[in-house]
Amino acid sequence: MSRTTDRLLANPSPLLLDGRLTGGSGGTFETLNPATGEVLGSAADATAADMDRAIAAARRAFDESGWATDVALRVRCLRQLREALQRHADELREITIAEVGAPRFLTHGAQLDTPVDDLGWFADLAESYGWSQDLGRAEPMGMPSHRRVVREPVGVVGAITPWNFPHQINLAKLGPALAAGNTVVLKPAPDTPWCAAVLGTLIANETDFPAGVVNIVTSSDHGLGAQLVQDPRVDLVSFTGSTETGRAVMTSAAVTLKKVFLELGGKSAFVVLDDADLKAACSYAAFAGIAHAGQGCAINTRILVPRDRYEEAAEITAGTLRALGADDPHDEGTICGPVVSARQRDRIEGYLRLAVEEGGSFACGGGRPEGREQGFWIEPTLVTGLTNEARTAREEIFGPVLVMLPHDGDDDAVRIANDSPYGLSGSVYGTDLERARAVAARMRAGTISVNGGVWYGADVPFGGYKQSGLGREMGVAGFEEYLETKAIAEGI
Repeated sequence: MSRTTDRLLANPSPLLLDGRLTGGSGGTFETLNPATGEVLGSAADATAADMDRAIAAARRAFDESGWATDVALRVRCLRQLREALQRHADELREITIAEVGAPRFLTHGAQLDTPVDDLGWFADLAESYGWSQDLGRAEPMGMPSHRRVVREPVGVVGAITPWNFPHQINLAKLGPALAAGNTVVLKPAPDTPWCAAVLGTLIANETDFPAGVVNIVTSSDHGLGAQLVQDPRVDLVSFTGSTETGRAVMTSAAVTLKKVFLELGGKSAFVVLDDADLKAACSYAAFAGIAHAGQGCAINTRILVPRDRYEEAAEITAGTLRALGADDPHDEGTICGPVVSARQRDRIEGYLRLAVEEGGSFACGGGRPEGREQGFWIEPTLVTGLTNEARTAREEIFGPVLVMLPHDGDDDAVRIANDSPYGLSGSVYGTDLERARAVAARMRAGTISVNGGVWYGADVPFGGYKQSGLGREMGVAGFEEYLETKAIAEGI
C-alpha cells in the first residue's frame, strides 16, 4: 500500500492552496484502514489560517482570472482531470479500498470509475449549454427594448463532503461547479483525506487548472467547514452530510444569504407488493441494503412486506444477509465490508441496543462478526418486530442494519413509506408494472427504483424531499444549481 500511495501522493498528503501543493499549518493527522484499524499514513492538517488562504485564492481566481468566462479552458481542464484520474485508476482503487473500506466491486462503479467518467459529461454539457437566451423585442411601459437572459457562475463555491463515497461526492460537486465557471474550496471529511488529496495532486501536476480555481483543504478540525460556510467571500455552499449538520449549515449561511445546496439523510423504504416474487424482492433488498456496509444516504433500509408473508420475507432476507456476510473489502466477492471508524461502529451498536429496548429482535446479525476483532465491523443485521414509530425504524443508522415492517396493502405501504421526516429515495417491487408505477408515483421521495431499476447517472438529478435536503446534484438541474440568472435589456 505504501508503494502505491508514494507513486501518487506524498505521505503526508498535501493541501492544494492557490495552485501549490503544501503542508498544513497544523502539521499532520493520521488516516486509518477501517478493515484493520491500522494507520495507513498521514495527511496535511489545515488550520483556520490555511482555510483563509484557500478562500482568498478562490476569490481572487474568480474575480481576476478569465476562468468564469472561458468555457473552452474549463472544458479542457475537466477532460484533463478525467484522463489523469483514469491513468491512475489502479492506484486510486487501492487507496479507496484501504482508506474507505469500500468493497472492490464498488470501485468499478459509484466508488470510483463511474464518477471519474462522469466528469466528461459535465465537460460536454459546458460545451453545449445555452448560456444566453434571446427574448426578442418588446415595449414594456412603451419603451422599445431588446431583452436577453444570460446564465453566469455564482462565484466561489464552498464544497463540504462526507466520507462514505468520497470520489463520487467530491467529483459530483467539482464537476458541475467548475463546468459552470465557479472556483471551489473543497473541505473533505477527516476520515478520508487521501481520496481528496489525490485530486489536488493530479490537478497541480497533470492539468492546466489556473492557480486558485480549485483548493483542497484536508483537516482533522470539523470547524473549518463552519468557517467556509460563514465567510462572506463564499457565494454558495454545497454540503452533503447529516440532516442535523445540514440545519446548522443553512442557519450559518443565512447570515450572508448565500445560496445553499444540501444533500442530507434518508430512511428510505423498499416496498414489496403482494404480487411480487418474494424471494427475488427480499434477496435484492438485502443485497442493496448492506452494500458498502449500508453506508449510503439513499440506501433503502426499511423493507415493507405484506403482513401475511412477513415471517417468510424475514426468513428469505435473513438468509441472504447471512450468506453475504461481512468480509475483506479487497476481495472481489465482498459486498459488505467494514464501517469507516470506531465512532461509527459504536454509534451503530447503540442503535442495535435501542432496537432491543424498543421490542425488536434480530432475525440475523445484531453484533460484530466472528474473527473480526481488528478494525470496525458490524454483522449484516435484520431487525424484526418493530413498528414504524420506533426510533430504529425512523432514524438514519448508516450501517448494515435493515428493519422489516409489515403493511396491509398498497395504500398502507404508501402511508408507511411516506411516514418519515426524510424523502431521499425508495423502491417498489411487484409483478404488475402499472400497479408498481402507481405506488412509486405516490411516494414522496426524490429518486424511486421500480423492480430494480437504477436511477444513478451523471444525467439524473439527485436529491430529496422534506428533511433530505434542498436542490439537486447531477444532471442539468445540478449544473444549474451553480449558476445565476441575469436579465439584460437594451434600448432600441
